[in-house]
Amino acid sequence: MEASQFYILLSIIILLIIAIFAFFIRKDKKEKKLTPLAGVAFAFVLAGIIFGDSRLVSYSLMGIGVLLAIIDMIRKLKKR
Repeated sequence: MEASQFYILLSIIILLIIAIFAFFIRKDKKEKKLTPLAGVAFAFVLAGIIFGDSRLVSYSLMGIGVLLAIIDMIRKLKKR
């Protein structure tokens, strides 16, 4: 296993652990659902990590994911 493959695997495992903590271990009992736009943003970031062989594709996918997450945050702030 090459070093880059190890880092990709490690990143995926860490993201899964964070997702488990975020969804199952909460202080408040209110159910906070993930918005569809946030889900798509998360999928783009994961795809960017998975397709890490090509830097252009990887960074583009991650950038799209971050941009969608920022748009989702702005939309949530405007609703308040």
